Amino acid sequence: MVNGRFNFPAAMSKEMKKEHMHLIESWAFTSKNYIIFAMGVLLIALGYIVMAGGETTSTQSLTIAPILLFLGYIVVIPAALIYRDKK
Repeated sequence: MVNGRFNFPAAMSKEMKKEHMHLIESWAFTSKNYIIFAMGVLLIALGYIVMAGGETTSTQSLTIAPILLFLGYIVVIPAALIYRDKK
């Protein structure tokens, strides 16, 4: 508080720095995280390859490829970011 006023941005920046440091320190990736992430990237690449290889109205392009892309982007890559080894 300065002259009866609360300096909100300064207070927030101090708290943000503390939280930011804590978040960075807690994100220790192991080899399992990188393997899961690589599987997600491979799923995404496979999804785009399947989509490009099929006809425009084929089941391959309209069903299989979007499922692979969904799994890669929405399931596997976030799982790689969230996964932690049990200590």
